[in-house]
Amino acid sequence: MDLLWKERKRIWCGLPLTFTVYSYDNERFYVKSGFLNQRQDEVRLYRIQDLTVTRSLSQRIFGMGTILVNSSDKTLGDFEIKNIKNVMDVKEQLSALVEIQRDQKRVYTRENISGDSEADHDDYM
Repeated sequence: MDLLWKERKRIWCGLPLTFTVYSYDNERFYVKSGFLNQRQDEVRLYRIQDLTVTRSLSQRIFGMGTILVNSSDKTLGDFEIKNIKNVMDVKEQLSALVEIQRDQKRVYTRENISGDSEADHDDYM
């Protein structure tokens, strides 16, 4: 498949001087890292459960952000897409692709909506 997005992780001032490359296509998200010893991980999009954007002050100054990815993948688990440009656009496109893949694969997640333990009790221990 053709890649829909590809970007190198950037350093604090926005320059792409690292050896980590993020990319995704219609079905998978890829993380390639390393210079001499390279490693490439992939996560199927339907395994992604939640996306959260964080932006520190320096990231906002240089037009970057980080996406926190909560996934059910065994090797990567939860991971970060660090210091990328156009973070909100990437997050929205990735979120839409995740929903499409979850619908196509008929994958649903169960949410734990139990609340905290102090919500419904009679002050008895």
